[in-house]
Amino acid sequence: MARVLINVPRSARRGDVITIRTLIQHTMETGYRPDAQGEVVPRDIIRRFTCTYDGAVVFSAELSPAIAANPFLSFTTVATQSGTVTMTWEGDNGFAQTETRPIEVT
Repeated sequence: MARVLINVPRSARRGDVITIRTLIQHTMETGYRPDAQGEVVPRDIIRRFTCTYDGAVVFSAELSPAIAANPFLSFTTVATQSGTVTMTWEGDNGFAQTETRPIEVT
């Protein structure tokens, strides 16, 4: 399991624009870099990130080998109702991680 840092406001007013920030610890090997013995390090990247807010997709991204290690993503959405923000990262070699955060909307 990768280490993640997530910033989602705990509460907001209905109609507020909220910013969601995520950082996941991942090496993001491109599959092009040679190691010390000259062998190519196998590709190992996060390919897809999806964020849902109460089941509706509010942000998604297709990532490529050009993305830096430990990718940081920041995006906004509108607070509509209290619920759960769910973030899912999917990658090579069966990598998948899901994190959730609650948000209270008044």
